Amino acid sequence: MTSKTEAAKTGSQHRAANPFGWRTVTPLVTGSALNPVNSSVIATALVPIAAALHVPVGRTSILVSSLYLACAIAQPTAGKLAEEFGPRRVFLAGIVVVLAGGLVGGLGNNLAVLVVARVLIGAGTSCGYPTAMLIIRRRSHHAGLGEPPGSVLGSLAIAGSATVAIGPPIGGLLVGGLGWRSAFLLNVPLAAAALAMALAWIPRDEKPAAGRKIAEVATRIDLGGIALFGGTLAALLVFLMSLPHPGWVALAISAVLAALLVAWELRAARPFIDLRLLASQRALTRTYLRLGLTLLGVYTVLYGITQWMQAARGLSPEQAGLVLLPLGAVAALVSHPVSRRNLVRGPLIACAFFMLLASVVTLFITVHSPVIALVGVMVLFGVVVGTMSVGNQTALYLQAPPESLGTASGLSRTFGYIGSIASATITSIAFHASVSDAGLHDMALILVAVAAAVLLLTLLDRQLPTGSKA
Repeated sequence: MTSKTEAAKTGSQHRAANPFGWRTVTPLVTGSALNPVNSSVIATALVPIAAALHVPVGRTSILVSSLYLACAIAQPTAGKLAEEFGPRRVFLAGIVVVLAGGLVGGLGNNLAVLVVARVLIGAGTSCGYPTAMLIIRRRSHHAGLGEPPGSVLGSLAIAGSATVAIGPPIGGLLVGGLGWRSAFLLNVPLAAAALAMALAWIPRDEKPAAGRKIAEVATRIDLGGIALFGGTLAALLVFLMSLPHPGWVALAISAVLAALLVAWELRAARPFIDLRLLASQRALTRTYLRLGLTLLGVYTVLYGITQWMQAARGLSPEQAGLVLLPLGAVAALVSHPVSRRNLVRGPLIACAFFMLLASVVTLFITVHSPVIALVGVMVLFGVVVGTMSVGNQTALYLQAPPESLGTASGLSRTFGYIGSIASATITSIAFHASVSDAGLHDMALILVAVAAAVLLLTLLDRQLPTGSKA
């Protein structure tokens, strides 16, 4: 009897010392990866969708921007809902929404239905990362750990960067073999697997407090701030998508809503966008800005160059996806040592430098360039993706106040989505008339300017840490 008691005690101590076994981490990583997968897997499907639905290629960029608009709003919202009702409940609800979005898109027959599907997918997949961060924080606290484990955070970052990069190759193989609907239907088996793992392995949440009124819950999650932020971004997106023939009414509406948002958030007890945090933590704000600008460049490549390779260079979806494959492989290889050593400043400088180099090289790419030249560009951007994700996440963790880490994490994703929305706009403008070398070079010039800004922002940031002291 004594030996059994001691064995049970030893097992309990081992679980307390290691609260992040593979059964806990696997569904968290899988759920978090659904968002970047859907962010990039659609890239090789845009040209086939345009052909199937008889719409210009440029119009399909709304499938990109609509997902990012939904994500920009839903990520911090999901974090607040998880704090209010429990992260497991929000995680499971998000997975169900992803399943619905995948089915709607897979059965859709017009662009409007596909936009609805992308919004559903964006809202559902947005529940993965903030709930994972909250679960990690709570389990760390219960285990008596001073900080969330770097290995688990590194797994989330690597899963995000790797899946963003391998999304287009996967999409290329699926679209080429099964048609463009597979880019949506892919979510059905992935979400089903994540749902099964979460139900089996993620511990149940505590019961939420009973008897709360709807008005109280709306105040706690700042429903007014969410509505104003969503309206601001939506109006801004309408303006950006109208370029090069600007719709000034949409811009004016966005500006008015933005002013109302600022006034509202400064008075909110629990603001959706914590403006005071952004003002007081300038190093953290620079990290947000750096992340948004870098993702602008990365997604311009993923969507813009992918469209150019198919519509101008004449590659099939499978071939375009394979050209992008080195980007994912290099990103995964680079991410591992960076996350293991908790490096920040060095990788972020490398990220900006390689982004600038790759953008300059793209200026010389034409339809007559050999495929190996395109592969070389993807290798350079693979270094960008690998260093960006882990470096910025570690910077976020070191710079954000511990008590505001959840809010800070949600805001980082929002800034990233704003950069992604801007990338879709750049692609739409560059290929407004036709997909050509001239449009590709216009995008490259914009990327050169963006990369130069990121490099200066990194080099001049004296508060940027070299790495974790842990």
